[in-house]
Order: sequence, then C-alpha cells, then structure tokens
Amino acid sequence: MERKVKILLLEDNLNDVELIHHQISKSAIKFQFKHVSEYNEFSKAIDDYIPDLILSDYSLGSFTGLDALELANQKCPLTPFIIVTGTINEETAAETIKKGAWDYVVKERLPRLDSAMKNALELKEEKDKRAIDKVKLKISEERYELAIEGSQDGIWDWDLLTNEVYFSSRWKSMLGYKDHEIENDYKIWEALLHPEDKEFTLAELNRHLKKETPFYKVEARLKCKDGSYKWIFARGKSMDDQNGDPYRIAGSHTDISERKLMEEKLIHAKEKAEESDKLKSAFLANMSHEIRTPMNGILGFAGLLKQANLSGESQQNYIEIIEKSGKRMLNIINDIVSISKIESGLTDININNVNINNQIEYVYTFFKPEAEAKGIELSFNCSLPSSKSIIKTDHEKFLSILTNLVKNAIKYTEKGNIELGYILKKDAEHAEVEFYIKDTGIGIESDRQKAIFERFIQADIEDKMARQGAGLGLSISKAYAEMLDGKLWVKSEVDKGSTFYFTIPYNTELITKDEIKIDISAEDINNLNKSIKILIVEDDETSALLLLTMLEKINCEILQARNGVEAVEHCRKNPDLDIVLMDIKMPIMDGYDATCQIRQFNKNVNIIAQTAHALSEDSEKAYEVGCDGHLTKPIIKSELFSVIKQNLIN
Repeated sequence: MERKVKILLLEDNLNDVELIHHQISKSAIKFQFKHVSEYNEFSKAIDDYIPDLILSDYSLGSFTGLDALELANQKCPLTPFIIVTGTINEETAAETIKKGAWDYVVKERLPRLDSAMKNALELKEEKDKRAIDKVKLKISEERYELAIEGSQDGIWDWDLLTNEVYFSSRWKSMLGYKDHEIENDYKIWEALLHPEDKEFTLAELNRHLKKETPFYKVEARLKCKDGSYKWIFARGKSMDDQNGDPYRIAGSHTDISERKLMEEKLIHAKEKAEESDKLKSAFLANMSHEIRTPMNGILGFAGLLKQANLSGESQQNYIEIIEKSGKRMLNIINDIVSISKIESGLTDININNVNINNQIEYVYTFFKPEAEAKGIELSFNCSLPSSKSIIKTDHEKFLSILTNLVKNAIKYTEKGNIELGYILKKDAEHAEVEFYIKDTGIGIESDRQKAIFERFIQADIEDKMARQGAGLGLSISKAYAEMLDGKLWVKSEVDKGSTFYFTIPYNTELITKDEIKIDISAEDINNLNKSIKILIVEDDETSALLLLTMLEKINCEILQARNGVEAVEHCRKNPDLDIVLMDIKMPIMDGYDATCQIRQFNKNVNIIAQTAHALSEDSEKAYEVGCDGHLTKPIIKSELFSVIKQNLIN
C-alpha cells in the first residue's frame, strides 16, 4: 500500500482551510490531513503527528508564519515548509525564503499549490536519500563526503603539491564544456574566474589554507564556453599531511545563477515598491496642497462677499476668483477620476468624427488670452484643408491630450512663443497625424524626460518655479494617446524649450452631420407654453438652493424633497409632475431605490439623475433603474435647461 503524505496545515480562517483542503484533494497526492490554528497546537502536532509537509498562513493573529517557521526549523528542519497566504508582498516573500521557507503560494493563485507541494516533496525525498546514503556509505574522506552531499554539483580536487586539478564531468558540463575541453590545471580554473571576483575568491582560499576558516564558502562567476558567466557557489575543505600542512583541497560547485537572478528581481521589485511608496506619499502631500489652495480661495473670498458696502467692482473680482478656484478644483478632481479609471481599466473608447483643424483652432482661441497675459506669442499651423482634416478618433481624449500639452507649455514658458500644429505622415502601410506643441520654456533635463510621464512624478521633481498641478496630466495624456493607437514623446533642452509630440492614426470618414451645441435659456423653455411642475430631490441645502436659483426664471411650480422616501411620497401625491431632479446619494433611501419605486406606479414622469460621481457606469446605472437623463455635478445652468427642454419635448 502506498504511504500517504502527512500534511499539517496551520490556518486560522476556516473558509481558507476548506479551500486549501479542496485544492489538495484535486492533486495526485495521497495524503492525510491535519489542521491546527494555534501556536501550541502547532508545536504539539509537530511532535505527535510528525508531518511530511507543513503549510502555513502568514498572518495568524497573535503570531506570524515566520514564528511558526522558526519553530519548525528547530524541531524538523528537513520538513518542507510552504507559506500559503493572501497578504504577503514580494519583500516579505523574500524574507520567508531567506529564513528557510521552501516556497510560498498566494491564495489568489491557489492552483499553484499542486506544483509547489510536488516540488517540495521531491526535493525532500532527494535530501532524505542523500542523508540515508551518507549514513550507509560512511565515507571518511571529506572529498567523497562532499561528492555525496553535492551529487548534482560539480566536484573538484586540487593537489597543492603538483597543482593538478581534477574536474568532474558535471563540473565541466555545468559551464558548457566537454571532458576533453578542460585541462586538469589549476591555472585553467583561475582563468575562468570573473575579473571582479578573482581577488576576493583567491583571498578566501588563502584564508582557509592558513586555517583561518574551517570551510562552506564563496560565490563567484565562472566563464562558460559561450562567453557568458554563471554564478557558482563553491565550497571545499583542505586535507593535511602528518605535519599538519595542507596538501590537498577538495570541494564542489553549485550553479546558483537562477537564485541570483531571483535575488536581483526581488531587490529591483523592492526598490521599485519603495520608489512607488515615496512618490505616492509625495503625491498625497501635493494633492493636499492642491486641494486646500483653491478651497482657501473659494471659502476666503466667499466670506469677503458678505462684507457690507462692498463695491460692485470688488464683488465681481471676488466672484471671478471664486470661479477660477472652482475650475482649478474641478480640474484636479477630473485628473484623479481619469487616472483612477485608467489604472482600473474602466476607460471606454468612444470613436466619432473629429475635425482636427477645428479642434486646433478651438484650443488656440481658448488659451490665447492666457498666453498673451504672460507676454507669450501663441500660434497654430494646420497643414490639411478642412475637407481632409476629419478623422475617426475619441474626441474627448484627443482634446484632453491637446489641452494638457498646451496648458503645460504655457505654465512652463515665461517668454518667447508657443506653436501647436500637426503634419500628416504616410508610409507604405499606414498614415498617421503627428501633432506637436513647441515652446521656448525652461526645458527638461535629459535624465528626467522619461520620468515626467510616470504617475505622480511631478511631486518628486524639485520645481524651482513652484508650479501648480497634481502631476497627472502627462501620465493621462500618454495613456490616452496609447489607447488611441498612437504614442506620445518629448524632445527638450534645458533653458531652450521643449517640443511634445503625439500621434493618432489618420482614419478618415465623411462626417454625417454637424454637431451644434445650442445654449438653452429660460426663455426657450418658457416659449414651450407648458404648465411645468418640477420636484427637486436633494439633501444638501446648498445644492438645493443652487437649483432653485437656476430655475427661478422658469415659469414652473417647484416642490422639494430631502431624501428618497419623501420623493416617492411627493410623486404619489402629484401624478402630474413633469420633471424630477433626483439626487443619487441621500440618507434613508438613495436615488436609485427611489427611482425604482416611482417607476412601479408612474411610468411617464421624466426623472433626471444628478450626481457628484463622474464615472460612466454611474450614468449607465441611472438609466438601468429608469432615469431619463443624467447630470454630473457641478451642474451647469445651460446643461440643466437643455436636459429639461429635451425631456419636455419628448
């Protein structure tokens, strides 16, 4: 009968115990299973149960997997110990391996447990076999002891009197050589050492020959036949004559190249994680400053508007400052939402017809006053006629890239000029439009030109000109360009300026109709000559007051509700309601549930969702529960009037 593998699981989550047991059951391993959750139970199970394999969670309440590993190393050092956890990171994983864990498996990738257990049991069997063979053979000479211990390693034996060296076939094949291609000469071995490792390796060898060290050990690189280098762990022991002088040294070589590569990857990952944490911490500090600054302008000047005898000019100045601060705050929030959607893979691509000449001219017109206020000459260049300047792409993302780059150019330019434009580039396979934004600003150092496109990177750059911004614009622009099958890059020289480039495929299609946005006014709605009844559902007093103020010039009856329950009740009592402006996030009952209940008895009232959430899935959910329209806060009067008119007409 085949002996069953005795598996001991240390886990304090019963759901995870079931999942792990189920995963083991699917493997080909015949096993016995014992589960413990406490440290004392674990210690007793090692003595009584005598496991062949130990599986342990990392986080275990009052102790950790490292504590369990330490105990296992003391009581049963040859028993495979595998960490199975959902909370481990690369740094902690490296620490567990360093302290003796045989492997680690993340619970999210539990199927890998099969191969981890199989490899551990095979390695244990191999180690057990070596130990048994060592006891049976009882070879007294250290050379043979090392040969048995390192049966998969390369064996060498150096005669110190003749300088002849024996290299085993395994030793030679480890470096890609055949038996006849390596002479039994000490100088050959020394010549294969990497120049950077030679001095240290020879020094360690001499220390052992002088009896300053008993053995275990040097890690060095040896040259392979193909010219590459492998990391080798060399260990050996000298043998003395009757006078106590060494006359021979024998040992073994182990290929540790994979381990070294893994260590380098872990170190790189650790450094990258530390850098990421540093940047995110700096970003959060920067974001706190960026949010508090416009809030200071909004709250401060809103307070000043309360002053008695305030002149009309001062009042207008204060209002302009509040508006600018509000726009700055909204830009910051939009950037955060955009980068969050990019990171989570929720960004959608909406392809439509875009007239790039019109967009270039729009951006030029929009930024021209800001540029002129700084004394900067802003110009544009459109190389295609209007009839050929219509391409298929995502309008919002294209415009976002363009405005981000022009905004940055103005921000980092104190004098001179800025030019935006494009050229059409064609080759045998495809055509693309290459846009450029060229400035005479401060420029970017060559070693920072890649870094500026990374997330949060502005927070890590010492900005001598104290710029505003969250450091996300270029990262968002680069992501958008790549989503549109293009790319974004920069050429720059310090104190001479920068030119940012981005490309978009030249996919053309005749536009079917002109999309004209009409600014709807209160008079346009009043001209419909309809008796209008509107219910405002809003728990925030300020937001409710804003809607009331916007609607005051419309001939309508207005009702108000502060939560979803009141909204449902108003709709029951007023079946003649035309419009419901439904806030989504409210106490007692939210807007989604309220809409669902209203639709059960009133299919005709127009319900417009109004929410502070700007994600596309929010509008989709609003339509799913029965809303007829969707407005995103901060609500613009023209957009409010437009959606009201559209729903009244329909």
